[in-house]
Order: sequence, then C-alpha cells, then structure tokens
Amino acid sequence: MCGIVAALAARNVQGILLEGLKRLEYRGYDSAGMAVLDSAGALARLRALGKVAALEEKLADGDLKGHIGIAHTRWATHGKPSEANAHPHIAGRLALVHNGIIENYEPLKRELEAEGVVFESETDTEVVAHLLERTFDAHGDLLAAVQATLARIDGAYALAVMHVEAPREIVGARKGSPLVVGVGIDEHFLASDTLALLQVTDRFVYLQEGDVVRLSDAHGIEIFADGEPAERAVHTFEHGDSAASRGEYRHFMLKEIHEQPAVVAATLEGRLSGSRVLESSFGVDAKALFARVRQIHIVACGTSYHAGLVARYWLEKLAGIPTTVEVASEYRYREVVVPENTLFVTLSQSGETADTLAALRYAKGRAAGYLGALAICNVPGSSLTRESDLALMTQAGPEIGVASTKAFTTQLVALLLLTLALRRERGDARETALVQALRGLPALLEQALEMDGPIAELSEAFAEKHHALFLGRGTQFPIALEGALKLKEISYIHAEAYPAGELKHGPLALVDADMPVIAVAPNDELLEKLKSNLQEVRARGGELFVFADEGVGLTAAADLRVLHLPQIDEVLAPILYTLPLQLLSYHVAVLKGTDVDQPRNLAKSVTVE
Repeated sequence: MCGIVAALAARNVQGILLEGLKRLEYRGYDSAGMAVLDSAGALARLRALGKVAALEEKLADGDLKGHIGIAHTRWATHGKPSEANAHPHIAGRLALVHNGIIENYEPLKRELEAEGVVFESETDTEVVAHLLERTFDAHGDLLAAVQATLARIDGAYALAVMHVEAPREIVGARKGSPLVVGVGIDEHFLASDTLALLQVTDRFVYLQEGDVVRLSDAHGIEIFADGEPAERAVHTFEHGDSAASRGEYRHFMLKEIHEQPAVVAATLEGRLSGSRVLESSFGVDAKALFARVRQIHIVACGTSYHAGLVARYWLEKLAGIPTTVEVASEYRYREVVVPENTLFVTLSQSGETADTLAALRYAKGRAAGYLGALAICNVPGSSLTRESDLALMTQAGPEIGVASTKAFTTQLVALLLLTLALRRERGDARETALVQALRGLPALLEQALEMDGPIAELSEAFAEKHHALFLGRGTQFPIALEGALKLKEISYIHAEAYPAGELKHGPLALVDADMPVIAVAPNDELLEKLKSNLQEVRARGGELFVFADEGVGLTAAADLRVLHLPQIDEVLAPILYTLPLQLLSYHVAVLKGTDVDQPRNLAKSVTVE
C-alpha cells in the first residue's frame, strides 16, 4: 500500500517523481503529492485527491521544479482521503513522506500539542514530521534527527525526509515497510519498489529491516544499521523496463495472464535434472534439512493462502508429510503447537506482506519445534527471503495488476517442486512422470490461453449477475476459492466457493436461475462424485458453467455450458484450471467497466496489519 519516490540529481526531478508515482499506482492509493526544494531553496508542494493524473494536471498549471524532491501515493489509514491528509507533509522547513502506521502517534501528538504545535491533518505521519522538525533543531543534522526520532516511534514505516537546511540530502528509513535505493550515476533515488525507478536505473540496494540511509552529493549512499555504517549489496534488475509496460494488452492483468507459460517455464528452469527435482534449488543446506522434515506449516495471505491449500493435498498424498495451512493474520495470534522437525513455509509475492513477515518472526521465536523457514517469493532481496533459512524464488517477474495471476501459478509450481524434493521415494516412476509433466506444462498453459475468445463470450452471461458460486473437489476446491476471489476482486460480484460435496450442507439453498454456478472438472478420482453434485444444481434450476477435461463425457445443454481443457496429469490440473477462471473474471470485469488493474479499496502490497 502507498508508494514513495524520492530523487536527488543535478537535473529537474519533477518528471522522475511523477513517472515513479505512475508506476506505483498498482499498489492502491486515494491521493498523491510531491514536494521539491526549488531554485530559491524553499519547499514547494502540490497535492491532489484521486489519481496521479489529477496531480499531473496541477503540475502542468504550476511551477514545481527542483533538483531534489519526494513524492507519494497515499492509501488512507489515519484520516479520510483528502488533500489535507495527502503526503508529503510539511513541518516548518522539513518535508516528509511515510508508508506504514505509527502506533504511538496519539501520545506523541498530545505532547506536541502541549508545546504549541498546530496540526493541519488527521494523519499519524504529520506527528512524525513535527517531531523530526523539533529534533532537527536540537541536532542540526538531518541524519541524526531521523535516528533520534525513530527511537521514539513505534510501528511500521518507510519514510523519506528532506530539509531546507540540508539542501542536497535525503534521509530514508525502513521498518516493516519496504524501501529500496536506486543507484544512478551521480544521482540517487529512493522508492517503495524497483518498478518506480526503472526509467532511471537498473541497479538497486534493498534496505534491510531497521536500516537508515542518507543520499547526498558529499557522501553518495550511506547506510546505517543500529547507528553504525553498514554494507549492502547492489543488485541489478534483470527483467527490463518493459516489465512496467502493458505492451499490446489493454490491461496489466491480461498481460500477466498471458505471460504464465513463459514465467512457469522460467520457474522450472535449472531446477529439474533428468527425472528429478534438484534439492539444491532451495539452498545449499536444503538436502540435509529436508531429510529431517516430519511436519510442515504453511503460512500465507489471500491468493498465496490458496496456493498453500493446494500444496497441502500434494504434500500429504505425494510426500506423506502432515501439513497445516494457516492464514498469517490468524497464525500469529494463537498458541500454535509445533511438533518436532517442522518446516515453516511462507508464501508471498512481494516478500513484504506485513502479516506473513510477522508470522515468520513469531515462528522463529518458537524455534524449539522448527527445523527452519523456507520462503517462496517473487522478489529477491525482500524481507521474507532475507529472514528465512531457505528461499525458492518464483520467476514471475513484476506483477502490476492488484489481482494476482502469474504469481499464483508460479507459487503452485514452486510448491510442487518442494513436494517432489521432500518425497522419500526419490527417483521412482511417479516422480519421473511428474517431472516430465512439468516440462510439458507451459505448452498446455498456452493451449488453455487459446480459450480466451470463448471465455469472453461466456462472460456475457455474468454481466448482470450479482452473485456466483464456485465448486471444486480435492485440489480443485482451493482453485474454486481462487476463482471466486478473482471474480469478487475485480468485478465486484459477490462470489463464494465450496467443496462440491458440501452443497447439501447449505449452499444448495442459494441455487436458482439467477445464481450462476462455476465448476472445475478435471479427469481425476473425484470426477464421478463431482458429476453427481452438478446434477444436484441442475435439478434446482441452476445454470452451470463447467471447465472440464476433454475426456470427462459432459455434454452441453441449455442449462449446462462446457468448455474443455487439454488432458493433463491430475496432480498438475490445479495449475492449468486456474487460467480459465482468471480469464473469466477478467472479461466479466471488462464488461462491467470496473478498474481491472486497480480495483477499489484494494492494494497490491499489504505492508500494514
């Protein structure tokens, strides 16, 4: 949520900051703003409610030029969406942008009000700005002022600060919210993620938890941890600037759906050898650790949680390892029983999801039963990968659309690799067959994407609907959950998912001609039972939409519309059957005219609890 961009250069930074904000729009926001130190050495600021385009219009009419500046997109937490609550916040000679939540802002605010400070906004961020301004007066140094102020605040933050009396410095800090440094040639940048800065650099430093950074002409990039100088590696971004462009596609979501064959192939690359999965893909110590695993705890949020639910079926059936899957925001608030030799697995696209990170830290504090932590993540250098013992990077590349697509399928691939790596019968015929099936998976995904046209036609039946029910059995139940989530996220149609066998335990009461029912029907051991469940729907006048294997023997009728998918090994079927549900949600959203890439009230990276 929210987005930070900051720049220190020998050129006008307005265009850099504005382009950075545009590239951060996917994160979710309700207002935007920018502040620079102008040629006279004074702070100049513009803010706008709504989209970045509204700020751009104001910039066209105003004069906001400078060689140093900070910018922000805000997603309201403290205080309603308004121009007064938008960032940057100014306190005297200082301007600040902030992501996160300051938990102790109320006592700090009372303290400052008692000293005569008058607040202009309802935000927790303005408290930090005024506290910093007063601390600067005591220290006379921006870095020292930030370090002293951070010692007084509790909560999660990423922030960037500039001061009139430090005209060629920007100081940033992070705790619980991501912040990266962009490394340029005689110019330096800060941002919430790399995408914001790809127009100016492809070299980045990923700040670690608790880091403070000073960007200056005099010293370049200086990083401090616990008040002491610290070294952080410079990483080169490998996906290219085109990753932040829609290209020929109308929306990022559609582009990312169609990228799945390529990113699945990239996620498999280098991790299969002959008929085996390479344990070394997970880290140098993985093989020895995996041999000791007797229990697995998977913790994730949202779409990643659904990936974990699929993995539970795989891990218990194929690897014979008891597995539990938890929602991260629940896991950290209960007394978890941890059997000996338990592997803790986290899933996150960004690697900065606040609840998942907190769950990891909670688990590490209960180390008695845990062998170690494995992160499956899409962002190298993220907090989750740094704080875990092992990591497997999915190769989805940047995902801009808020509704996750390619991140989900690459997580499923990574989890299947983990399952095969944990099998005790390594190198047997089943593993060989699954490895071969994985090699052929990208081609099958391409075939599924050829259904785009027929699915677009199918979506017209949903345009006027207000509710939908998704059904699946076995590993397809989590896929039904994911299909329902996608539909509600981007089309705002209320959608639920159930195991098909639960129809008679409640949801069948909802079925009528106005409630479309979507089912996924691969050719697996539960097919005949699923067919019986579908007949229950038809008998109640429900309209069925079924995505089915070519060989299941379902025939279309007035109340039954069937789209066939290519035959696939039943273990890999959840990955394949995800794509048509993504396409269905996309086309329904387009028909309804919603904001596909930036659905209302949602943010891409949930970096606060």
